[in-house]
Amino acid sequence: SVRIQRGKMLSLKRDKKDDESAGSNPFQRLDKTAVLQDARTFNETPIHPRRCIQILTKILYMIGQGEAIGTTEATEAFFAMTKLFQSKDIMLRRMVYLTIKEMSSLADDVIIVTSSLTKDMTGKEDLYRASAIRALCTITDSSMLQSLERYFKQAIVDKDSSVASAALTSALHLMKPGVDLVKRWVNEAQQAVSSDSVMVQYHALGLLYHIKKKDRLALSKLIDKHSRSSLRSPYAYCMLIRIAARLVEEEDTGADSNLYDFLEGCLRHKSEMVIYEAARALVNLKNVSARDLAPAISVLQLFLSSPKPTLRFAAVRTLNKVAMTHPLSVTTCNLDLENLITDANRSIATLAITTLLKTGSEGSVDRLMKQISSFMSEISDGFKIVVVEAIKSLCLKYPRKHNVMMTYLSTMLRDEGGFDYKKAIVDTLVTIIEEHADAKEAGLSQLCEFIEDCEHTLLAKRILHLLGKEGPRTPAPARYIRFIYNRVILERPPVRAAAVSALARFGAATDALVPSVVVLLSRCMMDEDDEVRDRATFYKTILEQRQKSLTSQFILNTLNVSVVGLERALLQYVQEPSDVPFDIKTVPLATTTTHDVSRAPGDVGTAGAAGGKPGAVAASRQDVYAEQLSAIPEFAHLGPLFKSSVKPTELTESETEYGVNCVKHTFGKHIVFQFDCTNTLNDQILEHVFVHMESSDGFDVQVTVPCPTLKYNEPGTTYTCIALPDDPTQVTGTFSCTLKFIVKDCDPNTGEPDTDEGYEDEYVLEDVEIAVADHMQRVVKSNFAASWEELGNDHQIEEVFALTQIKTIDAAVKQILQFMGMQPCERSDKVPENKLSHTLLLSGVYRGGHDVLVRAQLVSDQGVQMKLTVRSTDPDVSQVIASAVG
Repeated sequence: SVRIQRGKMLSLKRDKKDDESAGSNPFQRLDKTAVLQDARTFNETPIHPRRCIQILTKILYMIGQGEAIGTTEATEAFFAMTKLFQSKDIMLRRMVYLTIKEMSSLADDVIIVTSSLTKDMTGKEDLYRASAIRALCTITDSSMLQSLERYFKQAIVDKDSSVASAALTSALHLMKPGVDLVKRWVNEAQQAVSSDSVMVQYHALGLLYHIKKKDRLALSKLIDKHSRSSLRSPYAYCMLIRIAARLVEEEDTGADSNLYDFLEGCLRHKSEMVIYEAARALVNLKNVSARDLAPAISVLQLFLSSPKPTLRFAAVRTLNKVAMTHPLSVTTCNLDLENLITDANRSIATLAITTLLKTGSEGSVDRLMKQISSFMSEISDGFKIVVVEAIKSLCLKYPRKHNVMMTYLSTMLRDEGGFDYKKAIVDTLVTIIEEHADAKEAGLSQLCEFIEDCEHTLLAKRILHLLGKEGPRTPAPARYIRFIYNRVILERPPVRAAAVSALARFGAATDALVPSVVVLLSRCMMDEDDEVRDRATFYKTILEQRQKSLTSQFILNTLNVSVVGLERALLQYVQEPSDVPFDIKTVPLATTTTHDVSRAPGDVGTAGAAGGKPGAVAASRQDVYAEQLSAIPEFAHLGPLFKSSVKPTELTESETEYGVNCVKHTFGKHIVFQFDCTNTLNDQILEHVFVHMESSDGFDVQVTVPCPTLKYNEPGTTYTCIALPDDPTQVTGTFSCTLKFIVKDCDPNTGEPDTDEGYEDEYVLEDVEIAVADHMQRVVKSNFAASWEELGNDHQIEEVFALTQIKTIDAAVKQILQFMGMQPCERSDKVPENKLSHTLLLSGVYRGGHDVLVRAQLVSDQGVQMKLTVRSTDPDVSQVIASAVG
């Protein structure tokens, strides 16, 4: 009998496994037409709830999978579904609510169900009310909201917590179409904060925050009130902590803020969730010292020994981030972190080790690396990347350990892993190669071995570019050519093209390799890909000329222009025919791209077209500025934009009545000052706002473009254009600035002016300066020596300076970079420790398209002595740059 019973159990297990393996998604092969035809079942009498629920489920599944449903089809199905309100089946009714929410954006005339939803919202069936409120929220627009206001206000203070929460969350969504109307519900939301339900408290506090988030005083009062009333909901307390942390960040006062005491007090809360949220908020504050972090670090240290894995993970992850900025503060937790190395949760163990790598001593590195290598294969790529980032920071902290780190990284490169993981390793190796000259050959060799079996095209191209840049500078550059040419033979076209470019750089930088490189390029000219053949032909022709100027211009130092700006300039040249040849110097230079900025501050138009197309080149901030300025008629004649200042200059204090910052835009013979203004007074509207500028240095103010209206907390922009003096050496000056405007008093609640008449007023701003750096655009020269010889000494100037006020060479380098605004070449901005002499190499393009190179030889002797050599294509430019330091 025992055998029979055991046999039945085995049979049942096999049947279960067969069912699981044979099981599939019942909605996998749905036919949209058939499902929408089945929707006609909704019109049948009597209604069949079970069958209707299945049809609605299929419709929801199709919408969720992205199935395109036409407006007519969706409207027909929606109108048929309205008949289902006649059924009293609870499950069917809730499915109807879900479908209304999903189809509200697909069908027309969805407001037809408003009366039915309103009836359910105010009815006695609690199971209907919350879902009806959510569905009603999705179909309501600003015109209907007024008639439904009283129902929502009643629902917010309803005794049923699910109804109140639904009304509060719906109010958050309704702020988009009717923000002014929702603001009138503040009393009901305030009453809901006193609810016994923890979720209602949380949602009510969230609504109050969004209503008052533009009023700093109101938010401070909100925090003060509820921090004393002891909120029952830990979720609401966490929300309060986040609001307080945001206000502290905006005040930029750190531990001196009154709200800091509230955050520190939350560390003693009875809820672990609140304690952790407070600790996380404190350690993420910017202007705090190690002493201010101590209470939060102590709490996180206690969590490290918690029996709950979630608390241990949260604590070690937060400490891992703190270790990046305040490693000494985390050293008190090292003993607890050591205990977590053997934690059963590998994610916790990984974070513990990477934190110790950032905080531990140099002697502990080898031991920690051995421990983490024992379970690297058991953790996900995400945590492997965390380990790699820790190794990178460790190499920068302990330069003598880079050999151990590189050996470990090369082993990781050979392991299995995705693109992001391999990219993180390659990034770290590149950083080590750039930071440590003695690690260059070993690092390049490891990367050469990696590309022999690299399946990622982007990584192979990047490594080939690095080999072409760094390989020719090694003692034996010929050893890398074999690895590069292998890529021409074995790889796909994009990698082959990159390999051809890398080969050309070896020939351009090393005369002895030119014959060999030319032979290899000749073979590449037979390639089946057009791009590879074109590159090989071009580079072979240049190398055969044996002219340093050509190789420097076309191979070693590539064209540094903005792709978006080049496209715009070519399009303008084609649309406006001219006998003058196209001049590449009219094209803006390349600057850092801003993928996440579609509009710059003070936007007056749309962002660049290239920024919104998939696969298009990302527009830089300067490209966005250029398009905005070209749309203003007063500036249409200024020509191409040469440079925009990277960081706006603040002209007012952060807590004054009006906030103003300035961005400088440099053109060929003009500079445009863009003033981004903010009115922080809610009882005033400013009109005809502009900045009056005066200077005694010969600059002429030509035109001012005022901001028509500046409402409360809404940014506005005014422009002032000045013409540069005729003297080419007079490029610096100081301007006194005054903000002038017409004031109209207004109602703080509505923003409507009390009268049509106003009065003139003004506000004194900080002075604005034009420096030499405003006329200079940074340009990267990958081979400074070749560029130096190409430029020649026709307009060379040498000066000797005694920088007696500067104590160290490192400080002198920083000051020179700030004054000149040029690009440091070949990492010469990094001064080795304990060196008494150093050479700083700088490159740039001066306003007007003049190339400029600077070589500053620095010696530490009773301050810093400097021999400055400037080369340029224009003698006046050389004189301006040489005088920048003096």
